[in-house]
Amino acid sequence: MPKEGEDSLYTGLKDIVGEGFVSRGPEELYIYSRDSSANPPRRVDYVVMPSSVEEVQAVVRLASTRGIPLVPMGAALNLEGLTIPLKGGIVVDMRRMDRIIEVSEMDRYALIEAGVSQGKLISYLKENHPTLQHSVPDAPPSATVAGSCLICGYGHLSTNYGTHAEMVNALEVVLPSGELLRTGSAMLPTSLWFGRGSLPDLTGLFLGWLGTTGIVTKLSIRLYPRPPIRDMVIYMMQDCSIVPDVVYRITHTEMAEDVSIVGQERPEWMKGYQIIAAYVSAHTREELALKKKYLKRISEKDFKARVSFMEKAPGDLKEQFMELPFFATKVADWKKGGGFEYVGAVMPIDTLPEAWEKGIEIAHRYNMLYSYAIRVVEGGHHVLFTYSYPFNRADETSMQSALAALRETQKLSLDLGAIPWKPEVDGQKEIIKRMDKGTFRLMQRVRNLFDPKGIMNPGNWEVD
Repeated sequence: MPKEGEDSLYTGLKDIVGEGFVSRGPEELYIYSRDSSANPPRRVDYVVMPSSVEEVQAVVRLASTRGIPLVPMGAALNLEGLTIPLKGGIVVDMRRMDRIIEVSEMDRYALIEAGVSQGKLISYLKENHPTLQHSVPDAPPSATVAGSCLICGYGHLSTNYGTHAEMVNALEVVLPSGELLRTGSAMLPTSLWFGRGSLPDLTGLFLGWLGTTGIVTKLSIRLYPRPPIRDMVIYMMQDCSIVPDVVYRITHTEMAEDVSIVGQERPEWMKGYQIIAAYVSAHTREELALKKKYLKRISEKDFKARVSFMEKAPGDLKEQFMELPFFATKVADWKKGGGFEYVGAVMPIDTLPEAWEKGIEIAHRYNMLYSYAIRVVEGGHHVLFTYSYPFNRADETSMQSALAALRETQKLSLDLGAIPWKPEVDGQKEIIKRMDKGTFRLMQRVRNLFDPKGIMNPGNWEVD
């Protein structure tokens, strides 16, 4: 490692963010070289933690002049290696930028910096705006709100309102040149960040691109009413082929706030069952009772003995399923040295039975227990199907088995006509192989226009 006097890049970063917020020390570089997945670590040269958009701009300009790769990071909880530097460079940790700038109760939006965590926004809204909520993903409270939006994430309001990317009103972004731009209603000379409007929609240039087009510093997200009462009903069945039909009938009532499906081999009593949890929110007990009544009719009238209906789930199961964020599986605890990989696949709901059965085959082929969590999206237009594979972090063979299962499942998803969600680099390459060639050429032209030096999270959305 060069001495401080010989390392002008380190000195330049220190001048921008302050000595306490830049590091080239082996301890920090070790931490930032990996994430919680089974993906292998990669070299990191520097870590910086800017506190303002001006500092982000200065860091980007400095890196651009040197041609040094930049990897923007929220909380590194994507579990797909998306913030592991594939070609070295500087990890830009955004967690110091964690201000909640504005909440508009009337217009139902929150303007926040990119480092605001899910837990911070949940707590802030409960304390200051208890009638509003945002869509909470199935992730730890330390995960950032921006991170979930930028990877097109899903949350407990996605059944009715879609992905977190669709809940973004406007963005502030630092481009690879260091220039600053705003999208949505924020592109006009106004302080209002209320929507994406009817102007050219540039917001999508930064959603799903895995940090390869710029660094988001601020965003406005939609908020939704938070009824005071929230409960759930459960449907249980052993015939996966009827799950799409059950979900269709549930969503057709438009009475469920959220519809999730769980299947797993632990505890033993869950093995072989498909469990559909329909969450119901209401303003009065009478409203809640009416909604539950209609949801109960589905099992009694349409499916009878084929579907069991539970209006009151067992205490321990209800407590687990009612958590926000929702952690139903605890998969990382299934093996010594806990860890888990998972594949997210966005698919039409009628694909679900085949995806379910073939996913079990893959899990068992690699000597793993299967675990599924499936969220119904946009009233049943599609589902997010997540396959989870536990592994032992202390066992290299176990980690490689999890990665092999992940990659096989990504190919299965594509074979079924599904879209892998936030794919790791091998998954990205598999997608590119099958992608419309004109589409990929356009993606390359956009990146070359934005980032001619190729410094933004290089290695992602690329071919060798």
